[in-house]
Amino acid sequence: MLDGSEKKIGTERIQNIGYGFKHAAVLWAAIELSLFTRISEGASTIEEIAAACGISPLNAERLVVACTALGLLEKVDGRYANAPDVEEYLVEGKKRYFGAWLLMGKADFADWVNLGERLSSSEPPSVLGIYEKLMPEQHEMLTRAMFNVGLGAGHKLAKQFDFSNHKLVLDLGGGSGAYCVALCRRFPNLKAIVFDFPEVCRVTDELIADSGLSDRIKTQPGDFTKDAFPAGVDAIMLNGNLTQYGPDEVRAITKKAYQVLPKDGVMHIIAENLNDQKTGPLIAATWSMHEALLGSKGRAHSNAEVMQYLKEAGFTDITATEFVYNILERVTGWKR
Repeated sequence: MLDGSEKKIGTERIQNIGYGFKHAAVLWAAIELSLFTRISEGASTIEEIAAACGISPLNAERLVVACTALGLLEKVDGRYANAPDVEEYLVEGKKRYFGAWLLMGKADFADWVNLGERLSSSEPPSVLGIYEKLMPEQHEMLTRAMFNVGLGAGHKLAKQFDFSNHKLVLDLGGGSGAYCVALCRRFPNLKAIVFDFPEVCRVTDELIADSGLSDRIKTQPGDFTKDAFPAGVDAIMLNGNLTQYGPDEVRAITKKAYQVLPKDGVMHIIAENLNDQKTGPLIAATWSMHEALLGSKGRAHSNAEVMQYLKEAGFTDITATEFVYNILERVTGWKR
């Protein structure tokens, strides 16, 4: 029997984890149907939402109730409104919209279903995993989807760190170039190089041109895990792709970075890092599992591990700073 101090153990938490794929599908459907955009534009009842999204009132009710239960919508006096974070990030046309990035999750959904099989595979992992096999159109879709997400993160870095004493920043695996765009807009004397695969750089050049910064941001096609880093850089970034690499690869990258940087050069690593006990955060742990699907040698690294990689390469004055709460950490080291 239970006394007043005991809490009944139920199945709700476990069921919600098991139903997580259904929750993701609800979010994807809402994005695809522009639900959050239509609500932001004024549709607030089931009937108005159904008409605005082009679905039946029955399906509108199903979708809206599910989104409300997930905390994506709020209901006040019989009308629906977007939750604050949804209004900020999932309304089409807003600067920080990243719905396209979330929809990328659908592309590898079938692989997640077979995660156990992947974990049991005897096939050896590679340095780049699936990125060695992506078709040009897949590189383009991924690069374009990353731009808005990266732009917001780049603006955050520009506020956190003063680049005014630096002249040329190298973004390793910089994808869309969004970090460099944000930094160059904030610091008028800064120039940048985005080092990524040739298929990526072709798209990145377009995005940089659209941003009006082709005179200050260039791309360098190649594989930075194998190819030499360009000379003349005094700041280096490895942002958002650390989990793709194992410890040996990260050590090699940080060593190359240290060797090419001048005195008072700096390296930033922004990533989904684990805490030092490796008990979370969940997003970092999930990205680590994602590398099993991609067939790479990568995994999530703890802050302490990343700081040690930089120390072994020769960097000093190494610090770890919260970048996005419970998601991203920034580890920074200096060449003194």
